[in-house]
Amino acid sequence: MTPLDDLESESIFILREVYARVPNLAMLWSLGKDSGVMVWLARKAFFGHVPFPAVHIDTEKKLPEMYAFRDHYAKEWNLRFVSGTCPPIEDMDPSLPPAARSAARKTAGLKAMVREKGYDGLIVGIRRDEEGTRAKERIFSARDSKGGWDVRGQKPEFWDQFNTEFPPGAHIRVHPLLHWTEIDIWRYIERENIPVVDLYFSKGGKRYRSLGDADITFPVDSDAATVAEIITELEHTKVAERSGRAMDHEAEDSFERLRADGYL
Repeated sequence: MTPLDDLESESIFILREVYARVPNLAMLWSLGKDSGVMVWLARKAFFGHVPFPAVHIDTEKKLPEMYAFRDHYAKEWNLRFVSGTCPPIEDMDPSLPPAARSAARKTAGLKAMVREKGYDGLIVGIRRDEEGTRAKERIFSARDSKGGWDVRGQKPEFWDQFNTEFPPGAHIRVHPLLHWTEIDIWRYIERENIPVVDLYFSKGGKRYRSLGDADITFPVDSDAATVAEIITELEHTKVAERSGRAMDHEAEDSFERLRADGYL
């Protein structure tokens, strides 16, 4: 088996494990490369069918290409698609910096969706190498009834022995891609020929490495116009993946505050 086979096998095991253990389950579909790989893995895990809803928390500020991609592949992949809305920015914590305050809308929308649908667990496509706070996650991670995350109170996970027993009322986040890296994602996309939003490919010397809201996410300098060229670029670049995210250039504790409150 290749390293990609190992990653795929572990993620499929995690998806099947959470499906067997969490009764009312949904998968968050952000429309980016990671969540696209996650949907692809779920289709493999369950023989071409995703047996839980694919939820998109819509800020109504995504780039047009992202909405076109969503509408097309929700149908092509026969997803049980669910869309949630977000409250206005005026309702968010005014002590947060501007971009973090804008991003907080998605957390509030997610919490409202969880309450409305009664989801016991969410499958989320984050990776440890994306950002320092995300590196503190577990594969199976408990949140309290309000979506809060106790970073310091998490149980350890050793040798793929996942925490699957949680107290009543806990809300579970499951991260089947936590052990992947950005270049793993692109190598898997290349191998499997997985569709992605074409914003990831260079046009006029710029491309997006990370996709988010149009007003707080920006392209980076790049000439990589194919998946193979992106992989080559990642083998040599020292530019951070989230360098185009305005929120990551604000106060150091902004992201951790959002994550503790339930941000993805």
